[in-house]
Amino acid sequence: MPDNATGTPPNAENQANVHSTVIHSARRITPTQIIPDAWVAWVGHTITEVGTGDSWHAVVAGRGDAPEASVIDAAGAYLSPGFIDIHNHGGAGRNFDDGQVSFDAALAMHRSHGTTRCIISLVTNPIEKMIELTGQAAARAEADELVLGVHLEGPFLNTSHKGAHSEELLHAATRAELDALLAAGHGQIRQVTMAPELEGGLDSIRHLVSNGVAVAVGHSDADYETTVAAFEAGATILTHAFNGMNGIHHRAPGPVVAAIDTPGVTLEVIADDIHVRPEVIAILFGQAPGRIALITDAMAAAGFGDGSYTLGSLDVTVTDGVARLNQGGSIAGSTLTLDRALQVAVNRAGLSITDAVTALTVTPATALGLGNTLGSTAPGYAADILLLSDALEVQRVWAAGVERLATA
Repeated sequence: MPDNATGTPPNAENQANVHSTVIHSARRITPTQIIPDAWVAWVGHTITEVGTGDSWHAVVAGRGDAPEASVIDAAGAYLSPGFIDIHNHGGAGRNFDDGQVSFDAALAMHRSHGTTRCIISLVTNPIEKMIELTGQAAARAEADELVLGVHLEGPFLNTSHKGAHSEELLHAATRAELDALLAAGHGQIRQVTMAPELEGGLDSIRHLVSNGVAVAVGHSDADYETTVAAFEAGATILTHAFNGMNGIHHRAPGPVVAAIDTPGVTLEVIADDIHVRPEVIAILFGQAPGRIALITDAMAAAGFGDGSYTLGSLDVTVTDGVARLNQGGSIAGSTLTLDRALQVAVNRAGLSITDAVTALTVTPATALGLGNTLGSTAPGYAADILLLSDALEVQRVWAAGVERLATA
């Protein structure tokens, strides 16, 4: 991934009369280092230049007849790319399965916690309802550049690892169902989670991949060999590693080891200190460096609080921030935000800030095929910028070059 010291994107000359911004005196986080006394400049939606020291003054002076630049003193705060969440079911009291009435509140809440770009994830519903909801989510993605598309988590999952999905609705995919969902998605379906061991699973993976969809293995009873076969068929993501699948056994290594062993596969991890122990998170980062994507798997209670909720057709109770099904007690998504995931990764799992931020930015962008435009503060990338405190709390948020409300 490029991280040039200076540079200008090809379309910069077309942005001459667009407002520009410079943030200086920051600790800029890249995948390999934290650069002190750094600055970042952008015009419109796109980062144009980066550097260190006082050289930002020349950038402001060189704007010529353009509107005056906004100049922001970061006062030593960390400067990070905006976080990217590729698995998120809602927040602020709303699940994305509520349809378009849920989008504004949930997306705004997560954005205030640093998630500048987000997937709309849908849980299992009757297929007709999933087609309807896919259409609504796709329409939002088409209209909102900060929504990266749609993720279908279900209904093509194994009942033996159903988690918070309605068992009676889970089944193997048919070509007709896949095509109906793809048509409703208008090219906005970015990711589909599937159990590859179900009838026709490998053919379904190939069909989705041929239509530009990233396929994830999850909620699956697949063994090591079947999971490898799924990756060979084109799947490239493991949905929330260790959750909704077989674990690691010394004679049955299972899907997590299959994902570790397969270059190019991204492993999602829910770093909420509940779904996966911090010690195990550290092991995953060590075994698959640069391939761990921290996600929220958030449901309606994220940013909203304890209480009674529904997820799909299932009743959920959230107590002390932990969401569980009323029947059976399975964990039902999370109440996580990505700023908290960063803090858990660094403070509990012992990861470096650079590795943890990479798992929130570069890696998820790459998993969706967007690594050339998102997830970096290098020139030419989208101006998705966060300022973080020493405690890794979000202070200010810019998405597509525009400042958004932050938590502090």
